[in-house]
Amino acid sequence: MKKLLATLALGLSLGLGVFGTASVATAQTAAPAAVTAPAADAKPADAAPAPAAPAAAAPAAAAEAAPALVPNKGDIAWMMVSTILVILMVIPGLALFYGGLVRSKNMLSVLMQVVVTFSMITVLWFIYGYSLAFTEGNAFIGGFDRLFMKGIWDNAAGTFANAATFSKGVVIPEITFAAFQATFAGITCALIVGAFAERIKFSAVLAFMVLWFTFSYLPVAHMVWFWMGPDAYTAKEVADEMTSKAGLIWQWGALDFAGGTVVHINAAVAGLVGAFMVGKRVGYGREAMAPHSLTLTMVGASLLWVGWFGFNAGSALEANGFAALAFINTLVATAGAVLAWCVGEALMRGKASMLGAASGAVAGLVAITPAAGNVGIGGGLVIGIVAGFACLWGVNGLKKMLGADDSLDVFGVHGVGGIVGALLTGVFNSPALGGPSAVGDWVTVAMVAPDAYSIASQVWIQAKAVLLTIVWSGVVSVVAFKIVDLTIGLRVTEEEEREGLDIASHGESAYHG
Repeated sequence: MKKLLATLALGLSLGLGVFGTASVATAQTAAPAAVTAPAADAKPADAAPAPAAPAAAAPAAAAEAAPALVPNKGDIAWMMVSTILVILMVIPGLALFYGGLVRSKNMLSVLMQVVVTFSMITVLWFIYGYSLAFTEGNAFIGGFDRLFMKGIWDNAAGTFANAATFSKGVVIPEITFAAFQATFAGITCALIVGAFAERIKFSAVLAFMVLWFTFSYLPVAHMVWFWMGPDAYTAKEVADEMTSKAGLIWQWGALDFAGGTVVHINAAVAGLVGAFMVGKRVGYGREAMAPHSLTLTMVGASLLWVGWFGFNAGSALEANGFAALAFINTLVATAGAVLAWCVGEALMRGKASMLGAASGAVAGLVAITPAAGNVGIGGGLVIGIVAGFACLWGVNGLKKMLGADDSLDVFGVHGVGGIVGALLTGVFNSPALGGPSAVGDWVTVAMVAPDAYSIASQVWIQAKAVLLTIVWSGVVSVVAFKIVDLTIGLRVTEEEEREGLDIASHGESAYHG
């Protein structure tokens, strides 16, 4: 325990010490370059509040006269509901999904790893995570303007700080956005535990999560999602300057609506590295390691599907048409992936399984995450179907090729599904294929014209984002696991592993009699 506390303190101190300086804005999708008319839900520039000042007034006076932006109560309510839905995905959704897949002697250990990881990351998020991810710093990391969430409440004015959405003149309370994003950070770290379930020390899990969250999740989230917000684009003269303050991958123009790179690929690579570095389970490939309760896995998968509507549709940050598009794509793509997995399994083995259907649902949810509000309904269905077949291969053919004991197929589903979804977002965002296109000019909020949209160029941008995420997460994960191995040790003893981690690590059993 002393080693665990020392490692946690080291990770926290390093996380607070290595990164830059700051100011706040938020977002979760970016855009290419040539433009056409504004989209219906993307408010044009003249929709932003205008300063009510005389023509002769100085710019400062005009700025002072601009009315304060007031969040819409409907947007606030939707974001709070979405946050609750994402929590439902983790506790109990992901916990039960993973718990049912392990042997009964390890059920509680997986539940503990999920719930405690989520709780710890939530605390770290509000201490320093939010600030490093979503304030101005440099292209790789934010700064400390929101350390311990300072500045969220203005006591003199009696007002809360606001965060940008994707529409000019539309904001939400920053605490609402911060809470929503906290759940993303928490579930991303919790996803990783499935890759090395049933043989890792509980203390090692927590120590690794502190390091990985600080040095992989936060930089990737900043690179993909941080920008200055639409209201910062006041004129063409400042557009380039505002874009240069955004995260690196945002500057490239990569599209990631709800976390294909930030959440799924990021976590999947960490999980794969962990599977290699922790090593295979005792008896892997020689002893039966079948899931102990597919009923619980089905319940968990169902809760994941329900919660994912908040995950994806909530990422619109407003209750508008793009939230509705993300909502229906989350429904259609997932259904398509379930059918595809079942068909593929029936062709391979002669029968479709309940485990396959549940896994197919998660594969579809993963793949549609970066595309949810960025593609049309037809594109969403195709992405789901492709992901169902691709992830079926991922947990069978690819897993055998890699030779890693990825216990609960984190990379096969979240890695493969995330990559498929990220790349196909660049294809089906095209207006020619039913996509909504993307904003090409944030000054006028004009969309990329159909004849100017290049699928090849956008797919290349998506591929660069995927590759950077893989490399970044891979390097951080190797270093973090090595630090934990040298300080705490990664694995339980063989005797403890055979007894089961419920008793060995937590002194209790999930089932009696």
